[in-house]
Amino acid sequence: MTLQTVTWMSAFLCLAQVCSMPMPCQLQGQLVRITHNLLRDMGGHFPLECMQDNNVFIAFPATAFTTFGAPQLSSSGAMAIYETLKNIDTLFGADDLPTKWDQRKLENFLNIVYRQIEESKCMMGSVNTCDYLVRAKVLKTYFRKIAAVLNEKVGYKQIQYNGNPCFGNISMNISLHIPNSSFVFSQNFSYCAWEVVRKELLYSLQFILEHNSDSLLWANRT
Repeated sequence: MTLQTVTWMSAFLCLAQVCSMPMPCQLQGQLVRITHNLLRDMGGHFPLECMQDNNVFIAFPATAFTTFGAPQLSSSGAMAIYETLKNIDTLFGADDLPTKWDQRKLENFLNIVYRQIEESKCMMGSVNTCDYLVRAKVLKTYFRKIAAVLNEKVGYKQIQYNGNPCFGNISMNISLHIPNSSFVFSQNFSYCAWEVVRKELLYSLQFILEHNSDSLLWANRT
């Protein structure tokens, strides 16, 4: 067997060993930071035109991320971060995201959030159920209130009656049903409502980065 063949076989066996090694079941801190920065940059500063809508108070669920004196988050606390990303992904699953946002950064944001969710599914097997159920309940209430901000400010870009446009660009908080007719509603969540949601989610991600960074995997950190 030639030296070249031995060298290639050794390299192959080494690569196979590396690929077979289990990856740490932990969210990557750098990706969480990039997620925060993309969300911040794709819309810039909170728009002046939306200041009148910036009076919504949603209590932040800090208890969902509490370490209870431990040097690192429990597995349930880390799962709270994971669930936060899943809820963000659900919120941004709407069809009518603001066109005023930087669309390239928005697309990158969505892709990175999805990547983190897919790569960290293994965390589901290491959850302290009793502890996490308490955290999950708090998070569920929090994101339900965030979703309510969007649902309360539904705009209808176009309303048609039997195929003919009736009116558009109005806001409505009513439900309409007329028998034997064909109304088509095209919903568009208010831009300002999305800005309120973006501001709230930025605070959530910033809190995680500042207070829970020890539960995230950071490259080159000792």
